Order: sequence, then C-alpha cells, then structure tokens
Amino acid sequence: MKAAVPQILTPDQAAALEVLSQGSRFLLSGHVKPDGDCLGSQAALARVLEKLGKEVWIVNPDPVEERYEYLSREVRFRTWSGGDLPTHDVEVFLDFCELSRTGPLEKALAAHPSKKVIVDHHLFHGTPWWQAAFVDSRAAATGVLVHRIARALGVELDSVAALGVFTALVTDTGWFKYSNTDAETFGIASELVAAGCDPSRVFDSIYQRAPRSEPRGIGRALSRLEYFADGRLAVVDLPRAAAGEEDLADTDEVLDILRAVRAVEVVLFLREQKDGSTKLSARSKTEFDVNQLARRFGGGGHAKASGATLAGPLADAREKLIAGALEQLGVHAASS
Repeated sequence: MKAAVPQILTPDQAAALEVLSQGSRFLLSGHVKPDGDCLGSQAALARVLEKLGKEVWIVNPDPVEERYEYLSREVRFRTWSGGDLPTHDVEVFLDFCELSRTGPLEKALAAHPSKKVIVDHHLFHGTPWWQAAFVDSRAAATGVLVHRIARALGVELDSVAALGVFTALVTDTGWFKYSNTDAETFGIASELVAAGCDPSRVFDSIYQRAPRSEPRGIGRALSRLEYFADGRLAVVDLPRAAAGEEDLADTDEVLDILRAVRAVEVVLFLREQKDGSTKLSARSKTEFDVNQLARRFGGGGHAKASGATLAGPLADAREKLIAGALEQLGVHAASS
C-alpha cells in the first residue's frame, strides 16, 4: 500500500528536484549533534541518490550517537575534522535551515562554490541563502520529505533507506505520540513496516540502551523543577554536573515527564554548557508557540518544539526566558 502524500509539488520543490536530478556529486550535511531525523534522512537520501548513479558523501560536524549505530552499519557517516571537503557539485542540508547550525563546518560549506539545497521541515525566518529548497513545515519529519523526493524521482526505497525514513519518523513524532503525527506519517510507517522495518528492534536500539547514570541524571534535573503561572509553565535549570553528580545526556525523558502533568502547557529545560552558555529546549502541548519564544533569543524550530542557545550565565538565561514565557502566556508576575 502506498502512503498518501501530496501529489502536487510547489515550484520551489520542483526546482529542488531538478537540482537533485542534474547533480552528479553530492555532499549531505546535518546539524550539530545530529538526531534521528537528521541521520535517518541522510541515510535514506544517500541511498536514493546512489540508485540514480550519483556519488554521495555524508559529512557532519559531530559523530553518530551510539543509539543510531545501526544506521552506520550500512551507510558511512563522516565527521569533519578540518581540511578540504570531498569533491562535490551539490550540497544538501537536511533537517535544518540555518547554516550556523553546522557549527565548525559552516565556513567550509559556505565558501564552497557548489549549489546549495535545503531539505527541511522547520520554520525559517530570514533571507534564503540557498539555490533550491524542498521544504514543508507541516511535514512530521524531514524523513517524510525524503520519502516524497524518492517517489517523485521514481526510486523505490531499499531496506537501508526504509530504515532511515522509519528512524526519522519515530524520533520526530515521539513514536507517533506528538501532535505532528498525521495520516501521511502512519501511511509511510505502514509501508516501511510492510517492507521489512522491525519497530521493536528500532525502539530497542534508540530507547532501551540508556547508561546506568541516566535515571540519577533525570532525578537531579527533576529536583530543580519549578512551576509558574499556576502550574502552566514548568521550568528546569540544570547546572553542569559537579563531582559525584550524574550528568544527563538527553533531555527528552525529562521533557516528556513534565508535559504529562495536567496543568502544564509549556516546559522550559535550561542546561548549562561547557562554555558557560545555556541551551534551551522548549516544548508546548497547547497553542503556546515555543518557536516564537525561542526566536526572541536567537533560536527556532517548531511551534510545539524549539530550542536556542543563550550566552551568559544560567541564572541570567533562566530569568529572561521565564519572563518571556510569562509575557507570552499573558501573565505579568511569576508564581511558583
């Protein structure tokens, strides 16, 4: 059964497909700390392009996390460590639309004379810096867009590409529980499972291999929880782990726990970074637009899930973000 997808391409999407069809040597790049949607989309698009006889390199600013190791068994993900980029005539950026999100790769990618193509589902506010874009902010994941690209190019997904798209779907929809999950998502997932994807094995690889330290790290984070605006806003600020304290590698578990509280509409997870900056992960389960909030501090993302990095101490970032969230909620005084 074929998954239901939009049959009419926008002019921009058609132009992007033309670049993908005409190019011969491709460099696929992702954002710092590439997640399941980024890596899965890269793996899938690489296989699609290779089936069309293209030469493809995947180069990211950070290595693949252990939880996604199963993707790297069949697809080679390279981590940039300086020097020249592989020879290519098209750069494809997957799962982001701000070149700064490539971190140390930014200057090298920007300086290369190749054509730039964006494949993404995030909101973008600014002046386009690319030549072509296959973008739909309504898509549940960038992997959905890669699936559409494959169909438009007449390429059947092989087992590796199918696994990549499935990984993108389940990680960006929270295993089909987030509000971005739609009929197209389920249709594609059904198609991929029928083609041989094993959901239980993917779930085990991604979500059942946490280190022993993670429960204690979650406990440390939750011990810093505060509520504001009669419980509508939940805030966790997590300093860097001190000697004897457990660090937390992933914030998703904490965010899910806090979103489960009935009164909570917005969750802000603030985490102190090694360089002294503060990383924000923001989630919403109502009409509150966390992308609007994140953009005020140089970040972005989706209406329900966004992030930002703020310079300066954790305490300062916390004060600014709480004030911004309360203002957006229409509350003028914090109440814990």
